[in-house]
Amino acid sequence: MSDAAVVLVVLGVAVVAFVSNKVPVGVVAVVTTLTLLATGVIDAPTALGGFGDPVVVFIATLFVVAEGLESSGVTAWAGRTLTARVGNRRGPLTGAVAGLSGVISALITPNGAAATMLPVVTTAARRADVSPSRLLIPTAFGASAGALLTLAGSPVNVLVHEASVEAGGGGFGFFEFAGAGVPLLVGTVVVVAVLGHVLPDRGPGPLVGDIADHVDTLVEHYDLEHSSRAALVDQEVGLVEVVVPPRSGALGRTVFPGMQVAADVTVLGVVRLGRDLGARHVQLAQGDALLLRGTWSSVETLGEEFLVVGAPEQLRRQLSARRPAVTAVVVLVAMVVALASGITVPAVAGLAAAVAMVALGVVRPSRVYRAISWQTLVLIGALIPLSVAVRDSGAADLVASRLMDVVGDNRLLALAAVFVLTAALGQVVSNAATVLVVIPVALAVAADAGIGTQTMLMTVAVAGAASLLTPIATPANMIVMTPGGYRFGDYWRLGAVTMLVYLVVALAVVPALWGLG
Repeated sequence: MSDAAVVLVVLGVAVVAFVSNKVPVGVVAVVTTLTLLATGVIDAPTALGGFGDPVVVFIATLFVVAEGLESSGVTAWAGRTLTARVGNRRGPLTGAVAGLSGVISALITPNGAAATMLPVVTTAARRADVSPSRLLIPTAFGASAGALLTLAGSPVNVLVHEASVEAGGGGFGFFEFAGAGVPLLVGTVVVVAVLGHVLPDRGPGPLVGDIADHVDTLVEHYDLEHSSRAALVDQEVGLVEVVVPPRSGALGRTVFPGMQVAADVTVLGVVRLGRDLGARHVQLAQGDALLLRGTWSSVETLGEEFLVVGAPEQLRRQLSARRPAVTAVVVLVAMVVALASGITVPAVAGLAAAVAMVALGVVRPSRVYRAISWQTLVLIGALIPLSVAVRDSGAADLVASRLMDVVGDNRLLALAAVFVLTAALGQVVSNAATVLVVIPVALAVAADAGIGTQTMLMTVAVAGAASLLTPIATPANMIVMTPGGYRFGDYWRLGAVTMLVYLVVALAVVPALWGLG
């Protein structure tokens, strides 16, 4: 069996494993690379080289920069400000949340944008008396479209940029993606604003509330009559509600309001069987609920003896503090200037920005490792060798020749064929994995059809962002599924029409801006 045939068989098995979702995607990716190594298609340096690739380093730094923007309250402030100004009409509100999600996505990736917008959108839906199910899919779709606004918007963009550099295309400028991203986001906003009513009007799953409602509820529940939200929580000090679990080391411990139970953590109230126990001393029993107040770094470590109720980190991110927020924005602007001017390579610019976020106190060192999506890094690092194997084994040329047999000499049809291939795989396989596999095929098609490298790669980027038809197409789609009360089949209702916007951009806007030849 030829190397090309081996690669295609391994690729087919990998796609089936990805689609089945029975094995973690990182494991599938690593096993795929090891299989290629065992069959002799690639050597050891190639198999391991993906994890040391500058692309992986750059993507890791983007997670840290995104954490800085989120933890400083920049994105939450922007979301609340916009939704407060739009009003309560469904159409404008739907368009507004999709547009803002897109802009945030350009800075912190679609997944970060969806997670950041979730509490903002659910709160706006509640205040506007609109079902969250009418707003959350548009939020995810806006995030996917907005990823094409900047180089840092998505790992897909970084992969496409590096592929262009390696192919002699010179890469893409930091804002060059916006040539396709702006019409893509505008078109998506129009579609969701006009056709958002096709989404189900369904009761939501568990919602992430906003800080005002949550803290006010805690104040009332624990009978803190003379307390206010402003006095209880800020960027430095927060609240957490905990429950005493079975076999906890805290069982039998005597506590009372005002007592310190850990460094910088004070008891504000104790509730047993729904009744506030007041100021008296009590011995903790299984099921007792306590309201604790302390520094955010302290309250986030209380999971050893207690079950933490809610998400204190989510509450902290909904607060904004002027100094960290300004610092985060300055660091972001500096990174963008470095990337846009080309004074250094992306990996170095990203590392400098990530270090600055930590050194200037925007991101705590303990948060750095949790902010990075290690699954994404393992997936990309392990699939880079597969992409190399598809290119070097002749598999890309083989697939490209079959595509050219179907489309003939029509260059637009060749672009359309690559778009369909990429978009179809992207509904069931992560878009980063899809793009890594498709890039060598797309470049081979471009060479055979006489299509410019930049045009073909930008088409791949657009198609790679078109993860719209299923909840498993992208983590952003999954993030909104439960809060929106969505079912698997709900996504295609709006996704199919939105996909047409992507197709128009790929076949009309991209050739117009980058040329066909």
